[in-house]
Amino acid sequence: GRKSLRQKVVEELKHYYNGFHLLWIDTKVAARMVWRLLHGQVLTRRERRRLLRTCADLFRLVPFLVFVIVPFMEFLLPVFLKLFPEMLPSTFETESKKEEKQKKKLNAKLELAKFLQETIAEMAKRNKADTG
Repeated sequence: GRKSLRQKVVEELKHYYNGFHLLWIDTKVAARMVWRLLHGQVLTRRERRRLLRTCADLFRLVPFLVFVIVPFMEFLLPVFLKLFPEMLPSTFETESKKEEKQKKKLNAKLELAKFLQETIAEMAKRNKADTG
């Protein structure tokens, strides 16, 4: 059914609380990784990706905080998210947005695979014609 305005507001507040909490946890983990790097240890590929993602999220947080801090600016947030979809830190993404991104990536990979397969088939035909 439909949700009341109060329920929607509570859900949004929970969403932002969880997003900030996850970002705080990621920041603590990233700080430990930077500490390890400064002391000469090597990061794994996964750790390096997580560190880069966290740093990018922290840089994205600055314009996002303007919307949270300035009164009534949060009403413009959907407009800016429509114009700049990558503005929101990754910890604030909803499941539907994550699934949508995964579907787009998968479709792009399938198109690339199809293109490469057609190219290889065309090259094989040319090679057969040249040698035949």
